[in-house]
Amino acid sequence: MAQTDIVVTRSDSPPADDRRPHVVVVGEALLDVVHRVDGSVDELPGGSPANVALTLGRLDRDVRLVTWLGADGRGSAVRTWLEGSGVLLAPGSTDAPATSVAVARLDEHGAATYEFRLDWRVPTGAAASPDALAVHTGSIAAVVEPGASAVRDLVRTARPTATITYDPNVRPDLMGDPADVRPTVEELVSLADVVKVSDEDLGWLAPGADPLVVARSWLGLGPALVVVTLGGEGAVAVSAAGERRAVAPRVEVVDTVGAGDSFMGALVDGLWAADLLGGARRDALREVDGATLGRLLDHCVAVAAVTVSRAGANPPRRAELDAAPPIPRQGA
Repeated sequence: MAQTDIVVTRSDSPPADDRRPHVVVVGEALLDVVHRVDGSVDELPGGSPANVALTLGRLDRDVRLVTWLGADGRGSAVRTWLEGSGVLLAPGSTDAPATSVAVARLDEHGAATYEFRLDWRVPTGAAASPDALAVHTGSIAAVVEPGASAVRDLVRTARPTATITYDPNVRPDLMGDPADVRPTVEELVSLADVVKVSDEDLGWLAPGADPLVVARSWLGLGPALVVVTLGGEGAVAVSAAGERRAVAPRVEVVDTVGAGDSFMGALVDGLWAADLLGGARRDALREVDGATLGRLLDHCVAVAAVTVSRAGANPPRRAELDAAPPIPRQGA
């Protein structure tokens, strides 16, 4: 079947112009059923790639999401959530029999563990248009079949004209044995220009290994940039120019739901602002200097800090960032 360009599916909006620069995000959107330590339960839209798309939309970027939602009440809640932040859906993204669910249980520190009831597929014919500056994928969508193979095909097809970004964002309860998952993760790393990964993810994928040693080895697989997030300790970027660190802002943490995804969305946003997205800018991305990396990381940790300061995957909008006073750094 012939591929189709990604356009908006909302009947109340004009068709999206694929000739405009935009970002395509490919992956799961679902409903998080969040159990808190006080016994309360909330149903909140989520899914790692969907959270990345949401962050980009809130940062006023043109973003299109290829996903797999049901035409049910939960799917409607997710669609409303996405559309409220300017995220457009690819055709076929609402053709799933039912909307997937993730049950998140928060501990006393706000950290989440997950259980999933999930069916993931890529809508038939979905493809990034040549005017997509970047294609992002990660987490469940990139490793769970039958959708994962289609994700890799879409990424390979888009790579000549688009920057490829990837976040493994592992889900141990769903992904099985890390020894089985790591080859798939590393195949995607080799296809990517930019990889964001948490130290916790690396601890699962490569038990006992130093996260920065793994990041350096991944850089050798092909990416121009590998960023390791360190929770409350900030983040470190590894590139051909060397390594650059950013210290996390000091905030009161409500929970960490969506924090890494907000960081990832902010990273794509920052690369766009620095004119480092698109296949034609691949060489420039490889030559990125330390000062630019420092500004990118500062932007990312600032966005993630806002997200952890409030409940759920609730990243800031551009206007909030522009109006907010500087956030104190750890140790300041």
